[in-house]
Amino acid sequence: MIAKLLIANRGEIACRIIRTARAMGIATVAVYSDADAKALHVRQADKAVHIGPSPAAESYLIGERIIAAAKETGAEAIHPGYGFLSENADFAQAVIDAGLIWVGPKPDSIRAMGLKDAAKERMIAAGVPVTPGYLGADQSVERLTAEADKIGYPVLIKAVAGGGGKGMRKVDAAADFAAALESCQREARASFGNDEVLLEKWITSPRHIEVQVFGDCHGNVVHLFERDCSLQRRHQKVIEEAPAPGMDADTRAEICAAAVRAAKAVNYEGAGTIEFIADASEGLHADRIFFMEMNTRLQVEHPVTEEITGVDLVEWQLRVASGEAIPLKQEDLSINGHAIEARLYAEDPAKGFLPSTGRLDHLIFGNANRIETGVEEGGTVSPFYDPMIAKVICHAPDRTAAIDDLTLALAETEVWPVRTNAGFLVRALESDRFRAADLDTGFIGDAGDALIPIGEPSDDEWYVAAQIAAAEFAGAPMAGFRLNAAPRRSVALASGKNRRIVDLPTAEAATLSAGTEEPAFYGADSTTISGYRASDQVVVFANGVGHAFNSAMRGTGHASAADGAILAPMPGKVIAVDVAKGDIVTAGQRLMVLEAMKMEHALTAPFDGTVSELNASEGGQVQVDAVLAVVEPVEA
Repeated sequence: MIAKLLIANRGEIACRIIRTARAMGIATVAVYSDADAKALHVRQADKAVHIGPSPAAESYLIGERIIAAAKETGAEAIHPGYGFLSENADFAQAVIDAGLIWVGPKPDSIRAMGLKDAAKERMIAAGVPVTPGYLGADQSVERLTAEADKIGYPVLIKAVAGGGGKGMRKVDAAADFAAALESCQREARASFGNDEVLLEKWITSPRHIEVQVFGDCHGNVVHLFERDCSLQRRHQKVIEEAPAPGMDADTRAEICAAAVRAAKAVNYEGAGTIEFIADASEGLHADRIFFMEMNTRLQVEHPVTEEITGVDLVEWQLRVASGEAIPLKQEDLSINGHAIEARLYAEDPAKGFLPSTGRLDHLIFGNANRIETGVEEGGTVSPFYDPMIAKVICHAPDRTAAIDDLTLALAETEVWPVRTNAGFLVRALESDRFRAADLDTGFIGDAGDALIPIGEPSDDEWYVAAQIAAAEFAGAPMAGFRLNAAPRRSVALASGKNRRIVDLPTAEAATLSAGTEEPAFYGADSTTISGYRASDQVVVFANGVGHAFNSAMRGTGHASAADGAILAPMPGKVIAVDVAKGDIVTAGQRLMVLEAMKMEHALTAPFDGTVSELNASEGGQVQVDAVLAVVEPVEA
């Protein structure tokens, strides 16, 4: 058995691997970049080695430094996690050549499944059903156009080296094919250094079904059943569950057997996933489920498989890499209940899913069976890496109960000042269509803005904010009194550009003395609303969405200017300021540009007016909702 393991990754997957390694008595070595010097995975490991600057291309993607770190610390093996170098066959080979154990499939297996066209040819030879299409060597525009006409529209163009949704174009009509092909090839060339494409028949009602497989060096291959990963936004998975809803025993047996054949066709060892696309227009049927690709690594969504099978897939990886046989035979594996996972991201759905980075001043996860995270309260969501805060996983006897548990866990999640997609996830889970298992990969796109949480706080949230603010001032001398009227206490609050004066009964306000527990309030729709004081603000949460309130009792300094306040939509760096105080501007004119996670966001004037206040300067760092400028309307 491996005695010391280096984990060539970061964040939640590094913490996940450390947990299993520790339970197995294996010492762990973490690697970290400048940005991750104080990260959770660094502190949890037995030893940690610095490997370079914050950008992944200068640290986590430099295989030579990782191998050197393993040798320096006496680690015998390297686990790549997922992402970064996990599917890099050259790195896997370099690890082996260095005399270390590679915790993953053989380099030849990675190469065999790395290019989509070659992988499909292998699958056809192995008797695995593939989507009708073209994957020939002739890449001329004329041949590809002719093949698309033969397949029939709509058709999908896919880069053979693609992944993560890049290098893909749906074409609905022959007249659009040439332009779409050129665009796809250009993106593929820029992203993967390979502009070759394949063509597939577009599936009208596609579901993303994948099968977890596992092989060892003794020739054994088993499957651990299937997962449904159909809920995706821009080709990125959002919610995953196991088993796939609507999957009958016969169909499950056929696709799982096909997945095992696929793994055996490349002499697969370790954890892998065979991904299928299913035409679900008439339910799930084996003759309408087609091979899509293979992921030669552990998947992000592996916890749902672990929950329904009781297997620790990381433990299996470490045992198989050490030369052991798979611990269980196929007949020993079975499905127990239903598991569902949601990916909690640092992004703001109300602002077009803009990334939200920065310090996690407040972080409370709801009650779930399992939380996989690489951050903690007081930590930071870095702009250099994937913005996932956590995976929230619930397991229950049936699908409905699992959905209910996950919905509640996400609704009770509190993250601040970083914004998250928790409210978006709650709405997706609560939708009638999702609960009825009416799923396909277009689900989120079809729902549109219906899944975006309302941007403004509700009346109940204003009331809870007033309760908390009143508690801060409980016992303070009365500012005045009213003759011949019932006593009352008013709290002036501001949230964003909105202002309210909220009345609280005096008796109620008096009971909320300073230092008491923050109130939890059930609104008219039975939503749990909670909050806390954060320096000069009150922050209130409902259904996973947080809103900040400033109390006018303390003086907010928050500009109104008839809604002309220009607020920072996310934490970031001001990279351009186009105006000066006193400038006359017109509606839509760019005032400044904010950058976060390599994305630029232009802030514009809401109407014709004059810049009466300017609080931003080029190069400055700002926090979300900071007042960067104020535009006074012309009539003022």
